[in-house]
Amino acid sequence: MKEELNEIAGKFQLSAEVTSVKPLGDGFINDTFIVKTLGNAPDYILQRKNKTIFPNVSAMMDNINRVTNHIRRHIVEAGGDPMREVMTVVPTKDDKLCYEDTNGDFWATTVFIPNTIAYNKADTPELARKGGQGIGRFQAQLADFHQPLAETIKGFHNIRYRFQQWDEAIKRDAANRVKDLGEEISWIENRREKMLDFWKLVENGTIPTRVTHNDTKINNILFDKSGEVLCAIDLDTVMASTSLNDFGDAIRSYCNTGDEDDQNLSNVSMSMPMFEAYADGYLSERATQLIQPELDWLAFSALYITYEQVLRFLMDYIDGDKYYKIKYPEHNLVRTRAQERLLEDMEAKYPQMQSAIANISKKYRNE
Repeated sequence: MKEELNEIAGKFQLSAEVTSVKPLGDGFINDTFIVKTLGNAPDYILQRKNKTIFPNVSAMMDNINRVTNHIRRHIVEAGGDPMREVMTVVPTKDDKLCYEDTNGDFWATTVFIPNTIAYNKADTPELARKGGQGIGRFQAQLADFHQPLAETIKGFHNIRYRFQQWDEAIKRDAANRVKDLGEEISWIENRREKMLDFWKLVENGTIPTRVTHNDTKINNILFDKSGEVLCAIDLDTVMASTSLNDFGDAIRSYCNTGDEDDQNLSNVSMSMPMFEAYADGYLSERATQLIQPELDWLAFSALYITYEQVLRFLMDYIDGDKYYKIKYPEHNLVRTRAQERLLEDMEAKYPQMQSAIANISKKYRNE
């Protein structure tokens, strides 16, 4: 494997001879390696992309290249450091954005950004605020991006598409579990129309389509050694959608006082201090760019994304646990119920969430 990795790394336009290729982290989707080179040359990140989740890796890398080049121009114009404040895609020696090996696997390379900090969890409002600032800045840098982007994951965050999958899963009942899930299925169905009403606003353009990251966990933001935001990373899911999806996904992740699969539902709630902190950081970068319907529905996006995750966990449980990795037979059902509880707490706090968004946006719009 060592010789194979060295050979694959050598397919890219690296600036120095490779000295080692070693595994980096334990990514859930891609296999990631750190490529060390001679002397003072930069090191690199080499990834084997998951072609099951991303069936068109070439299109995905084209998305990433377009987006990062656009951000780079803004950074250069502002006098920043384009080697640290945005990811840099490294092409192959034949000027392609990814390399296909003899097994049909696809590999891509970016420049490693040294002397950085990454966090696995936002555990303070201060860090939540910086996470919001990081995603807000990423979106702000792409506010004037108007190039087409490929849909790398079909129907991602599109609840109409998810309902088509859901209806098929219920009818199929592959694991013979539907008969025991009446309460959970009713919970989903009772909110169906509300979620579709929101998505109609995206479909008819009331809520505009922009460039979105679509995986806004705190560990997808790099910080410098002083704790300031450097850039967003892990751009495999960059696509065109509503900016609200990124906000809602982050709130689901940052603001849950329990675990995503918490078996003790009394642990699970939505933290208003974390919500307000993230919203403040996000809107410090985006308040003047978002139009009023986006601000009006920003808080609801957290409910929407959390609902979608409930739907997907329960759908996978009904299908016999084909998509998400599970640690025990009821794992997806436990995830479902924990996310249900989180959404119910969001629903109870929704007026507070709306009020917080209105007050924060007014502050940054100087209203």
